[in-house]
Amino acid sequence: MSLVFRRGIASMASLRKAPKVVCIGRNYAYVPLLSNSKLYSFPLRSARPKQPFFFLKPTSSILPPGAGPVIRPKGVDLHYEVELALIMGKQVKNLEASDEKAAFDSIESYALSIDMTARNTQNEAKKKGLPWSIAKGFDTFLPVSEIIPKSAIPDPHNVELYLTVNNEHRQADNTDLMLFTIPRILSDISKVMTLEQGDIVLTGTPKGVGPVVPGDVMRAGLKVGGKEIEEAKIEVKVEESTSTYEFKET
Repeated sequence: MSLVFRRGIASMASLRKAPKVVCIGRNYAYVPLLSNSKLYSFPLRSARPKQPFFFLKPTSSILPPGAGPVIRPKGVDLHYEVELALIMGKQVKNLEASDEKAAFDSIESYALSIDMTARNTQNEAKKKGLPWSIAKGFDTFLPVSEIIPKSAIPDPHNVELYLTVNNEHRQADNTDLMLFTIPRILSDISKVMTLEQGDIVLTGTPKGVGPVVPGDVMRAGLKVGGKEIEEAKIEVKVEESTSTYEFKET
């Protein structure tokens, strides 16, 4: 049985104060692979996870609409990942995946997001068995759209996501390609850590992930039934960091 409490009204200000951001990894039927500066995509078969796996992203990485640019730290190979975000309206603990009504009732609204990743930092950490929070946690590494009313997305498992770089299409897929449904995602998270009102849950990214460099402009959006949802639009430029920080091999 699920334990669900409280309801509030999400706002952009409240997103900056979200208790946590939980991100689902490898949740689409295709996953991206970058090799020799070219983009490839291949079916997820043997690599398909047996259960959802997730990681945390700091709320300090949230970049509200119009608050850009995304800052690329020196020494970082910066990648984009467009994702549907859930904004939780209730506390959820020990939710059963079969309780779909409770799962969807716990979502207050939606947003579109771009999960930015320092890919070389992440790859090195994975190779050496080190934590890779730094790869996801830089300031500005989570551009988000305006809040999307729940009524605008009657079925979050049938939504078209897209992302362009300099008006070139890079990602374009439907959320019906999710490997794990939203009730299953929320169930697995809630059995490990309580989901609080205001938490943000990123549901994974489709194929087409790749790099951006300073001067690039990313645009992302969401369509329902072929119709663009205005609140979901993101437009943000990439700039080089002026900080003295530079990523170097650990």
